[in-house]
Amino acid sequence: MTQLSVNVNKIATLRNARGGNVPDLIQVALDCERFGAQGITVHPRPDERHIRYQDVRDLKRVVTTEFNIEGNPIPSFMTLVEEVRPHQVTLVPDAPDALTSNAGWDVGRHRDFLTEILGQLHAWGIRTSIFVGTDLKNLDAAAALGTDRVELYTEPYASDYPADRAKAVAPFVQAAEHARALGLALNAGHDLSLENLRFFSESIPFLSEVSIGHALISDALYLGLEETIRRYRACLAGK
Repeated sequence: MTQLSVNVNKIATLRNARGGNVPDLIQVALDCERFGAQGITVHPRPDERHIRYQDVRDLKRVVTTEFNIEGNPIPSFMTLVEEVRPHQVTLVPDAPDALTSNAGWDVGRHRDFLTEILGQLHAWGIRTSIFVGTDLKNLDAAAALGTDRVELYTEPYASDYPADRAKAVAPFVQAAEHARALGLALNAGHDLSLENLRFFSESIPFLSEVSIGHALISDALYLGLEETIRRYRACLAGK
């Protein structure tokens, strides 16, 4: 069954807006696990406008499910990863001032850089995932680099879903099947929600993991965190 990893960046954004420690990021992460999340995801950025580097250290001490750190592997990010040693690192090509991730890697263009980064992460015993789109040649390049997984950037699917869900998911199904044929495990994330997650999961039942933050935390404002996680898990279980 596909694992649900909750991205807690939005909790840190809310905390930072007022200062202090309300809401308590660490407690929320622990509650996510208690309510059924199978992983915790963070995406620290250099300006620490949401997740702070110290948050990552603090979470590492208490998270008992899978810990996934996303980000652009700049030197400060890699130093943090070496210290924390999460279960998985997801490499994302976002600029330092990006509001949110909005594209996957052009793997061929960054082949030498990514090869070096992947080698270092594997030397530290960390599973690797590269954030990519649905281009098949790009997936070929990712597999050639030796990454363990790819994460499909699903914003185009979410945007096109209301108009024609079958058309929206088709390139992702093709990419997913191609990735699996290459021996890559598959993650997905970005703008997945209670509206579109079930169909995506049913269309690609061999997904290893989805990481969801903005929509899940927004839903929790209305449904409560426990009920929200239950519903996302139900989507992944086809219930």
